Amino acid sequence: MKALSVLHSESSRGWGGQEVRTLKEMIALRALGHNVELVCPEDARLGIRSRAEGFAVHHARMRTGGDLRSMLTIRTLLERGRFNVLNTHSGHDSLVAGMAGRLARTPFIVRTRHLALPITSLATYNWIPHRVVAVSHHVRRYLISAGVQESRVETIYDGIVKPEALTHSTLRDELGLNAGAIVAGMVAIVREKKGHEDLIAAVRPMLAERPDLHVVMAGDGVWFGKIRAIVDGMGLAHRIHLLGFRTDITNVLRGCDLFVLPTHQEALGQSFIEAMAAGLPVIGTRVDGVPELIDDGVNGLLVPAHDIEALRAALARLIDDAPLRARLGLAARLKTDSRFTVDAMANETVDCYMRGIVGRRPYYGQWRATA
Repeated sequence: MKALSVLHSESSRGWGGQEVRTLKEMIALRALGHNVELVCPEDARLGIRSRAEGFAVHHARMRTGGDLRSMLTIRTLLERGRFNVLNTHSGHDSLVAGMAGRLARTPFIVRTRHLALPITSLATYNWIPHRVVAVSHHVRRYLISAGVQESRVETIYDGIVKPEALTHSTLRDELGLNAGAIVAGMVAIVREKKGHEDLIAAVRPMLAERPDLHVVMAGDGVWFGKIRAIVDGMGLAHRIHLLGFRTDITNVLRGCDLFVLPTHQEALGQSFIEAMAAGLPVIGTRVDGVPELIDDGVNGLLVPAHDIEALRAALARLIDDAPLRARLGLAARLKTDSRFTVDAMANETVDCYMRGIVGRRPYYGQWRATA
């Protein structure tokens, strides 16, 4: 296989599932022998994390889709670096970096669509990139229904690194919980549509009935203060534990008995994959790409979004049935082992890049590659 030179662009400054996937992909492609670099705003958390991982990180503001200065900066970067592939991720960089890629005659331009949200510009799917990668079949179907050419879109599922075996999770020691506590975990950026308030409403009466039940919520975000105020206002901070941003997600998950994410909208759900890989039974909502991960009654439970009673019933079912938790957790781990791995994601991404470059033969001679 020949080595590729890939530039990722990201105009988002935050840190969520989209940025997590992008960094994992960068690390995996580098491990396969490809050169991978990133262009992003100077204060982007993806850039900070990527630099810490040893990647070359370039800066461009990309504050609007019409940022001409950033466009010219990225065009120069693409030309000097002789990149084979430009992979864009968000709206602004798909316009700015995408146009820069067109001007620089970059052989292959890809846009990855991470979100299950309405699109705002067909140009960043049908005209600027040569190919669009969707993170789930649901996202792919939506893009096609919105007017993106079917032949331009393919699905590449997210993948995770198989968690290493842990002899002991420190979570219960950290929270002062004994081995008999039942811990329901949630990992998600704290913002609208992730379902934090739904989970609080579902477990509130259960906490009075089940003194050993605890909930942990890992993640930060714009709604963190609001959710903390709700929990504190109910006097439940000793039962609903807000952990904030964590880098030891596997450690957190291994301290839980089950995982729950009552999201209202989800392209696929990296947190579900991580929890399933850790062998946890999961509760999710029947929205968007989530059913592509969770087979109801097989490796987890699905409930309607916004349905507090159904969510409470699913929680009670898992809390009160340890053999069911074990059976669903085993099936969940086996599913992620066979399909949702970072190696599969990386290999499919490289295959997409290679097919795209070879298919655009007028540019093939520009390929700076080594055997």
